[in-house]
Amino acid sequence: MTPSSKVRDAAAEGAAAALPLRTNRSFRAYWVGEAVTLAGSSVHGVALPVIAVLELDASPGQVSLLAASATVPAFVLALPAGVAGDRYPKKKIMIGTDLAAATVVSVVPVCWAVGVLSVPVLYAVALLLGALTVLHQAASIALVPEIVDRAHMHPANARIAGAFSLADTAGTYGGTLVVGLLGAVRALWLDSLSYLFSAWCASRIRPSAARRAADRPVRMGAAIREGVRFVMRDPIQRPLVLSLAGLAFADGIVTTFFAYTLLTRLDSGSTGLGLVMGVTAAGGLAGAVAATRLVERFGPARVMLSGFLSYAVCGIPVLLSRLGPVWLGVIAAAGALRTAAAVAAGTTQRSLRQQLCPPELQSRAQQTSVWLVTGLRPAAALTAGAIAAASSVHAALIAGTLLYLVPAGLLWVSPVRLLTTMPTAAPTPVKDSAHAS
Repeated sequence: MTPSSKVRDAAAEGAAAALPLRTNRSFRAYWVGEAVTLAGSSVHGVALPVIAVLELDASPGQVSLLAASATVPAFVLALPAGVAGDRYPKKKIMIGTDLAAATVVSVVPVCWAVGVLSVPVLYAVALLLGALTVLHQAASIALVPEIVDRAHMHPANARIAGAFSLADTAGTYGGTLVVGLLGAVRALWLDSLSYLFSAWCASRIRPSAARRAADRPVRMGAAIREGVRFVMRDPIQRPLVLSLAGLAFADGIVTTFFAYTLLTRLDSGSTGLGLVMGVTAAGGLAGAVAATRLVERFGPARVMLSGFLSYAVCGIPVLLSRLGPVWLGVIAAAGALRTAAAVAAGTTQRSLRQQLCPPELQSRAQQTSVWLVTGLRPAAALTAGAIAAASSVHAALIAGTLLYLVPAGLLWVSPVRLLTTMPTAAPTPVKDSAHAS
């Protein structure tokens, strides 16, 4: 490729990013591919435990370890994945991780066919899929500013959130249906196909040349510290990330015993629980549709504060509920409202962080948030268990609901409270502190 053709390609890519979303082919390819792979991954989320229990006669301890194998990489690899996303082309990472995931998922039906499938094989598959998901998401989330113009960042994130909410809900129920119709082992072939389709969609993306190449190789530790330092020193990024971490901790306490409360104290049964969870998840689509208009009318600060406060307000029905379908309906409606407000707030904070972050730090800044959030979730579950053991499950729910107020308080006392519009100025590139020493 000649230098002149490279210049023309870079100019074309930059022009593509500035297109409205409805004509932006790169964004459409990204949007469809990510939603399909999310829905497809719900299949192995259902299939792996089913195979472990029904086909391999796994013990409760083995099932617990299988679940842990899928979640541990999110904490261990979050920060290194951010470095990889900033150091290497994000599009290539997305394609590579999708192809690798398609191969890993196929291991289970292949091992089953030859008679060598075992619980340790499932551990390895869950662990590898978790690691590939972390790497993929570190690149895919940070890629959005490279395929979407700054003026369209918030509408883009709202559409992504809407598609993901729909895919997540459909994938959960669809995954159960597919496993029921095809069998857990054969259903994984469909999951493998979803990853291949996602890889094809990623190959259609044409990102802009926004990524800054490092002057010389930087050690992993130094690159991680640079990303964390940027987030913790920035007056807007810091409260946004810390509030998300606080919300994750409070929500972890509540969700630990949410289903337990519905099944025991409220006697909802599995059908009632499924309906409540389904209605709650559906609220995310409504929040994504309304997010951009809400920010234009009320400003990003009010949308985020309202979204965070909705967790505390919408958690009250669970605390006051009694037996009966009416209370289940109230809880479902409150859950849908909370999810709608949370998605509107979440797309707003993500757009803010992306717009205020220099291109060379996009992935590391995002993964700093992921690392804090995933690290606090196990601590939240242990805290919930400790409160329940010392007092009661109801006391744990009350504690978690009260802690929902902390993230909103963090935003209220920070400069975020003064944001009445989304930022328009381009972020200033940071000096590479890793090279300064």
